[in-house]
Amino acid sequence: MKLAIHHRPGSFSDRWIAYCEKKGIDYKIENAFDSDIIQQVSDCDAFMWHHHHAQFKDVLTAKRILFALEHASVKVFPDFKTGWHFDDKVAQKYLLEAIGAPLVPSYVFYDKQEALDWASTTSYPKVFKLKGGAGAANVKLVKTQEECNKLIQRAFGRGFSQFDRFAGLKERIRKFKEGKAGFIDILKGIGRLFITTEFAKQQAPEKGYVYFQEFMPKNDSDIRVVVIGGKKAAAEKRYVRKNDFRASGSGEFSYEGIDIDVIKTAFDIANKLNLQSAAFDFVYSEAGQPKIVEVCYGFGTEGIENAPGYWDADLNWHEGKFNPQEWMVKFLQS
Repeated sequence: MKLAIHHRPGSFSDRWIAYCEKKGIDYKIENAFDSDIIQQVSDCDAFMWHHHHAQFKDVLTAKRILFALEHASVKVFPDFKTGWHFDDKVAQKYLLEAIGAPLVPSYVFYDKQEALDWASTTSYPKVFKLKGGAGAANVKLVKTQEECNKLIQRAFGRGFSQFDRFAGLKERIRKFKEGKAGFIDILKGIGRLFITTEFAKQQAPEKGYVYFQEFMPKNDSDIRVVVIGGKKAAAEKRYVRKNDFRASGSGEFSYEGIDIDVIKTAFDIANKLNLQSAAFDFVYSEAGQPKIVEVCYGFGTEGIENAPGYWDADLNWHEGKFNPQEWMVKFLQS
């Protein structure tokens, strides 16, 4: 098999390329943004691209190119089933509900009055989310109907920027206090109050819908389970940030006491949906039932790569280091 890889330094492609070099796999590096990219990969059996939710060019074209190549019988990563719902929490809601997956109860509205009527009768707190964003960006805990109404009015008015400037500064301050960032990071955050990111400049505001999830209290962490090829899985606990309710992006990990039922559920759903790669985020309901918050084909490697081992599809534990990016290439070859 000959592979084509779009290389973005710092992405999965670093390890894909290293693995191909190590194993003598025939590959070439291509620029997915070239106008003749389809022709360039025509002599290849597969094309791999770790496209990013916060890179505007990726958002604009990655799915179009990948799914077009699938129509030409070229294997791609991520393929349609794995990637169509990427960075779209509303799409994930529909997908997971369609197969009866244990999703955290979620609500989406496309009409302002319907949303306001719901806000007047529901209980609080609720979790507000934009459909895109990672690392708990664009996620807020809504404690009252008044707060909820304001978000609804904005969602059906001027909308929300792709980058929350004040939340970004607050996050930099948190990391500074925890010794994970320097003073220069604070200054950059202050600068972002006046100059937004290039991505936010290019991407239109989020508006015309509003999305909420039930708040699952008494969770001091979530559990991220990464399943590759439906055959291997690794997991981590991500602890909730101090004085917050969000775990994603906290940078605090543990690998003890992972619930095997969560691993089994992740395998079951990944296989039912035929996902090449899936990172599921689980929390527990008050009744102690694991619930999925969201799913994504990509994932941060900081926590997962330090897990002490992984499970196979029969839930057997394998101690030792592993490389999930290498698994991706192996399963694409199979």
